[in-house]
Amino acid sequence: MGRIVIVAYKPKPGKAEALKELTKTHHPRLKAEGLVTDREATIMEAADGTVVEVFEWLSAEAIRQAHANAVVHQLWTEYADVCDYVNLSSLAEAGNMFAEFNAVD
Repeated sequence: MGRIVIVAYKPKPGKAEALKELTKTHHPRLKAEGLVTDREATIMEAADGTVVEVFEWLSAEAIRQAHANAVVHQLWTEYADVCDYVNLSSLAEAGNMFAEFNAVD
């Protein structure tokens, strides 16, 4: 059964556009490794510039497999260059009944 996750990436100074472009490649690269479903990822931006992504892992086992996957490790390295992971609760939008974000095209 799929596992839908929501992740928030806070861009490092001067790295906002690079983060958005990287995130656009995230799901396709995971898909090529057989780790995520066909469900399209949703990429959004919070008012403070944090990029929020919603995507679906194939299964809990796929999440475990990702930790031993060279492509995933490369993605983590690329993300480390452009952002820090933050908790959703740190976003102002998370305090709203209906959290609204700007779409990232």
